[in-house]
Amino acid sequence: MSKIKSIFKELLLFAIKQANAAIFGGILLCAIIATKYISTAPLYRYDFLFLVALVTQAILITFKIESGKEILMIAVFHILATGMELFKTSPNVGSWYYPGTAYFMLYTVPLFAGFMYSAVGSYIARAWKIFKFKFTHYPKFSYPLILGMVSYVNFITHHFFFDFRYILFVASAVVFWKTKIHFTIIKTPRQMPLLLGFTLVAIFIWIAENISTFTSIWLYPNQTSGWQSVPLGKLGSWYLLIIVSFVLISSIYRKTLRK
Repeated sequence: MSKIKSIFKELLLFAIKQANAAIFGGILLCAIIATKYISTAPLYRYDFLFLVALVTQAILITFKIESGKEILMIAVFHILATGMELFKTSPNVGSWYYPGTAYFMLYTVPLFAGFMYSAVGSYIARAWKIFKFKFTHYPKFSYPLILGMVSYVNFITHHFFFDFRYILFVASAVVFWKTKIHFTIIKTPRQMPLLLGFTLVAIFIWIAENISTFTSIWLYPNQTSGWQSVPLGKLGSWYLLIIVSFVLISSIYRKTLRK
C-alpha cells in the first residue's frame, strides 16, 4: 500500500511540475479558450492574446523565472517561427490561415502567433531546470544542430521540392537512438529514451492544436466548412519542430550535454 501511495505521490508531483514548466503555454491556451466564449471588445481577439502573451513574458522575465540566455534562444525561435508562419499563411501557399483581424498583425500573421511557438521553447527551458535534465549517450552537438537546421528548411522547401520529413524521422532515430534523458521528480532519478520524450511532447502540442483550431484561432483549409480534428499526420511536423526548439535551448547547456 505504501508503494502505491509513493507512486501516486510521484505521479502527482510530476504532473504539478509539468504544469509549472508549461505555465506560459498554459496561460496562453486558457486565454485562447476563454476568448472563444468571452468578448474582448474593444480589443480584437488576437490583440488581446498578444497583450496576454506580452504581460506573461514580462512577468517571467521580471521574476527571473527565465534567464537572459533562455529568453534569447526563445526569441530566436520566435523569429524563426514567425518567418515560417508568414510563408505558410501566404496566399500562394495557404497551409492554414487566421480568420480574425488585428491591429498587431504582420501581413497574414497576428503578432501573438509567434508566442505560441515561444511557449514550446519556454516549456523545454523550464522543464530542463525543474527536472534537472541530464543525458547519457548524447550525440556530438553538430549532429542535432544539422538535423534541426534541415528540419526547419524542409518546412518551407517541401512545397517546391522533395519532402524529406521521412528521411528526417529516420535521421533523428539514428542520431538519438542511444540517448537517454535523466530527470528527477522527488529524489530518485528516472530515465527514458529522448526520442520518446520528443514524441510525448509532440502529442500534447497536437492536442493543444486541436483546441486552438476548435476555438478558431487558426484554421486549416479542410476546416473552413466545419471543424474536424487535425490529422494525426501533423504529429510528424510537431515532432520535427520540437527537435528544432530543443536544439536551440540545448545550446545554452551545451557544456553539460555529454557529461
